[in-house]
Amino acid sequence: MILHDKISAQLPDWRARVTKLVKEHGEAVIDQVTIGQVYGGMRDVKSLVSDISYVDPAEGIRLRGYSIPEVLKLLPKPQGAQMPYVGGLYYLLLVGEIPTAAQALAVEDEWKARSLIPQNILGCLASNAAQMHPMTLLSQAVLGLQPGSQFTRRYHAGMKKDEYWLPMLEDSLDLTAKLPVLAAYIYNLKYRNGEVPQTDPNLDMGANFARMIGVEGAEYEDVARLYFILHSDHELGNVSAHVTHLVASSLSDIYFAFSAGLNGLAGPLHGLANQECLGWLLDVHRKFGGVPTNEQLRQYAWDWLNSGRVIPGYGHAVLRVPDPRFTAQFEFAQKHFPDDEILRLAAMVYEIVPQVLKEQGKAKNPAPNVDAISGTLQYHYGVREFDFYTVLFGVGRALGVTANAVWARALGQPLERPKSLTTAMLEAAAKGK
Repeated sequence: MILHDKISAQLPDWRARVTKLVKEHGEAVIDQVTIGQVYGGMRDVKSLVSDISYVDPAEGIRLRGYSIPEVLKLLPKPQGAQMPYVGGLYYLLLVGEIPTAAQALAVEDEWKARSLIPQNILGCLASNAAQMHPMTLLSQAVLGLQPGSQFTRRYHAGMKKDEYWLPMLEDSLDLTAKLPVLAAYIYNLKYRNGEVPQTDPNLDMGANFARMIGVEGAEYEDVARLYFILHSDHELGNVSAHVTHLVASSLSDIYFAFSAGLNGLAGPLHGLANQECLGWLLDVHRKFGGVPTNEQLRQYAWDWLNSGRVIPGYGHAVLRVPDPRFTAQFEFAQKHFPDDEILRLAAMVYEIVPQVLKEQGKAKNPAPNVDAISGTLQYHYGVREFDFYTVLFGVGRALGVTANAVWARALGQPLERPKSLTTAMLEAAAKGK
């Protein structure tokens, strides 16, 4: 398998590099933690390692060192498509190199060969679909795959630590292959005819997903590719990535770990943000009976903020510029459906709301993030079931967290176990004791 061979070739140098760094510089201080950070959700505490992605405050996310525009330009694309193979992105995350078209297709072929969903899981989803949220169904389905974990089987059979990454890679390929099919089946059960999706061996992951949920046309195939690529990873500190990493550090397999990550993704402060952004735009559109004037929108934004509420989609914990993931989707939308009223409204919000937030003085970084536009694209192409948007996010996020998990096992990263303090201890520290 191409991914196995590529990672195997890199591992000796990577292991030596990490061992030398820890041995020779393990006592070097790289950060100081304040009481505000301890009580503020460990915000900006530098305590995780990921070579898969990094968020640059001035440029946005870099995937294996490549910016979003570079990723979209350099990764190989299906013939006639505007957006790259998702398999090419997964190759980049795992291997650290831009793949050739043949290498990207090798990953896509691996996914096709592993995409079959066990019948018992299909039956479980069908029996629970009516009363469960789509994210509950997805997390349940991922746990349902756990009995097939190669890592768990080989661990209990006995294997050397330096081989842990091998079955983790196999499990990760199995999981990422099945997730689009599971997501499509959940969509069909909840919102369509309940049919079991059938993959087309001639189509890539993005195109297959579009067909499986019944959205026709090359444009939405590109939207699916773009969405999964842009939502794949965003450093290791976000909830879904960190929870997956934390659970996997106990040597749980990727099914246990990613199911936990999905449960974190389902929270309103994480994966649900995209539907809140679209909901806000639709509320504005309904209030004004269409697209408001600039002055109407400006006043509405002021009134909204003065009522103590926030405008979703604007502001980011790290970025100080518009999120390039927002920009990539916004440019795609402007190219393909510039006259769509919700897009026109989103464009007005992009021009006006950051100015209002600056004038208000409470937002340090009022630029739009990825959530400010992603729902608009889905809505335009007919995927209008808000509850499903986080499932889409989860399919993309699996690419990044599994790549991180494979490398964590390959480099022998340990059980994560930070130390906690009491409030009295912090009070004493504040007084210099």
